[in-house]
Amino acid sequence: MSTENTEDKDIELEENTNKVENSEKEAETADNQESAEAETETEAKGASDAKDEQKEETPEAPKEASLEKQIEELKKQALYKQAEFENFRKRTLKEKADLILAGGEKTITAILPVLDDFERAMADQSDDPAAIKEGMKLIFQKFQKTLESLGVKKIETDGVDFNVDYHEAIAQVPGMGEDKVGKVIDCVQTGYTLNDKVIRFAKVAVGQ
Repeated sequence: MSTENTEDKDIELEENTNKVENSEKEAETADNQESAEAETETEAKGASDAKDEQKEETPEAPKEASLEKQIEELKKQALYKQAEFENFRKRTLKEKADLILAGGEKTITAILPVLDDFERAMADQSDDPAAIKEGMKLIFQKFQKTLESLGVKKIETDGVDFNVDYHEAIAQVPGMGEDKVGKVIDCVQTGYTLNDKVIRFAKVAVGQ
């Protein structure tokens, strides 16, 4: 009787041990399944994030291409503007040179008739001093009118107040009276303006 009880206990112990081992195996299997599921979920999330990153990165490529295209267009515009400015500069210089040449030609053409009068006066064999003087006076007046037609005018000095904008004082004359103080007494060299711009100051003596 004692032997049977012992055997029964051994069998029961062995069954309990088997149950424990089976439970541990089931628990380990469950853990493995959970780990596998977690890894699968992590991998799926990583793949999803990668796809999202690709979606976010994809629009940057067209933006870079668009920026490069804009840069190229700006470069072309800059080169075009530079070439256009260079052409404008050359054209302006040419027009300025042509204007100077045209102005010189106009001046020479205007004074040629005066030169002709001088040639005729020199060819005249007259011995009459009065006639020669009168001829020179006419030529001088014609020359003055020619200069006036070109914009050249004589600076007035007779009895006018001294003006530093038009006159250059080369002497001061004292004792001329109070009414002559600061006024032009005599003109040593005539001054001229060209289109209201002084091209030569009148050299004068001023009352002191």
